[in-house]
Amino acid sequence: MFAFNRSRRNLTYLFALSMGSILIVFAAIAYYLGVENQLQVFDEELYSTSKAIVANTQRRLDAKRWQVKKDDAPILSDVLPLNGKLLYVRWYNSQKQLVKYNGEKIPIKLNFTSGFQTIQINHSSKIWLRELTLPVIQNNLVIGYLQIAAPLTPLRDSLNRARLFLTIGVPVTLGLIGITGWFLGGLAMRPTRRAYEQLQRFTADASHELRAPVAAVLSNAQVALMPPEDELEQRFRLENIEEIAKSMSTLISNLLFLARHEGPLDITALKSIDLVELLRSLLESYQPQAAAQNLSLESHLPQQPLYVKADGELLKQAIVNLLANAFKYTPDGGTVKLRLFSRSHRAVIQVEDNGIGIPSEDLPHIFERFYRVGNVRSRHTGGFGLGLAISQQIIQAHRGQITAKSLLGQGSTFEIQLL
Repeated sequence: MFAFNRSRRNLTYLFALSMGSILIVFAAIAYYLGVENQLQVFDEELYSTSKAIVANTQRRLDAKRWQVKKDDAPILSDVLPLNGKLLYVRWYNSQKQLVKYNGEKIPIKLNFTSGFQTIQINHSSKIWLRELTLPVIQNNLVIGYLQIAAPLTPLRDSLNRARLFLTIGVPVTLGLIGITGWFLGGLAMRPTRRAYEQLQRFTADASHELRAPVAAVLSNAQVALMPPEDELEQRFRLENIEEIAKSMSTLISNLLFLARHEGPLDITALKSIDLVELLRSLLESYQPQAAAQNLSLESHLPQQPLYVKADGELLKQAIVNLLANAFKYTPDGGTVKLRLFSRSHRAVIQVEDNGIGIPSEDLPHIFERFYRVGNVRSRHTGGFGLGLAISQQIIQAHRGQITAKSLLGQGSTFEIQLL
């Protein structure tokens, strides 16, 4: 659990870092473009106002050409401010000397030729201005310079609101990204968590299953190494070692089988298998065991062949595991039934018994590795709890499914569906 939480936390950090970086870069670019756009709109409005003033000045000069000299100042008293926000309008002659102005008083000498600039003045308080200086040209001669300025207060207020929004919005969004990352990390790691928990349970169960036989082998070997007092007892010890070794070999083989056949099979490598013929061969091999256990083995198979694409040996192993369980948990005089039929373009194999059944609370777990049901299915009768897990893995590798239905004390039905 600690490793899972640590992985989930690291995944959340990486998600928040990547998305947060993108958010911050996007916010910075958006703010920069917003500033540029608002300043451009402000400059265009200021430029339009200055052009109107220059046009008015030129009309006046045209009307008074005979009495106005080139260095004379135009009349500025009727200049309309920029929505009432122009701070000053100044006229300089061609020698850049101040001739006339409205509004804020400024230096007499013009020290900036033309274009936009941002300046700061002390006007009861510090005010940032956007200033525009334009040359006034008539008959290809510069007759003077017009300079106007408007306060940037509305623009700065808008940008301050934008900065406030970003200052609050970006951290809040980063927090939401972190929460979302934690939630999505949990969703993404659910399969990993299940696999991790299954691996832990598998490791613990495998260790437990191997510990007992290894201890039994060790104790029997130690006794067998002592000077024999009774040859029969020594033989009994050696037979125990042999039996335990075979059991361990079966367990190891099952574990290797589960590891080697993980995932779906290559459909191009599968062959066409006649399920009727396959089940008939299994019936013949299990008839002697059924007679020995006083069980009735019944079959319901179609007369015509039923073909599926499958690995014959693996499919046979899956059905054998189901039959072995049915024989193991059906008492004397019971019945085991093997059916084959088709349903909705699928081949269906059923193994039914009227044995001891499976409790409803255990039914969802019977296909888990090393899972054994209650005390009745002990290690002595229930093996290692890998048979059904192997059958499920084989069927799933064939892109089929296996299900189980059972009533305690009435028996069980296992069903395999294959395409």
